[in-house]
Amino acid sequence: MFWKFIWSRKRSQRAVLLVGLCDSGKTLLFVRLLTGHYRDTQTSITDSSAVYRVNNNRGNSLTLIDLPGHESLRLQFLERFKCSARAFVFVVDSASFQREVKDVAEFLYQVLIDSMGLKNTPSFLIACNKQDIAMAKSAKLIQQQLEKELNTLRVTRSAAPSTLDSSSTVPAHLGKKGKEFEFSQLPLKVEFLECSAKGGRGDAGSADIQNLEKWLAKIA
Repeated sequence: MFWKFIWSRKRSQRAVLLVGLCDSGKTLLFVRLLTGHYRDTQTSITDSSAVYRVNNNRGNSLTLIDLPGHESLRLQFLERFKCSARAFVFVVDSASFQREVKDVAEFLYQVLIDSMGLKNTPSFLIACNKQDIAMAKSAKLIQQQLEKELNTLRVTRSAAPSTLDSSSTVPAHLGKKGKEFEFSQLPLKVEFLECSAKGGRGDAGSADIQNLEKWLAKIA
């Protein structure tokens, strides 16, 4: 029982949470990382988890946990798993980003605030998925647009009336007060990369996730 407890605790501390909006491609990325194969996926209504063997010389492993992206579910699942997170992979649909930027920024704001409040600061990656689509935005442009949206969002959130409940905790402030928001201001390092879970040659093609695999190997 003792060793089972130690092992389960060790595994929970090596969890990588895949989060993002619906249809961002989280579940296909999850499947590709684990199997290397393409599979048709549906909107998730619960979490999925599996052990992932990283591609490095140490033979390390991580527990990948794919969390639902539906608006009515994502925050409750984030609350359930955030304390076990060694890392977050926030998946963005690069092709539909322009019309979803406000929704992406709102959820990202919540994930970042929660991440900053954790005892062990997790690694944080924003994976700009679906780069195989012609209209996909680059990681650099997505970063710039998110910084603008998060800057606006933190102003409106800080101006909102505070709760009268004195027992509630004061939320962390995103970035530096008095300055335009940049990801470099955060106490945790936020990295960006481009990927494609589907690949550029249709369903049968191989995925372009090498940079994601390298990042996971680095943090393992």
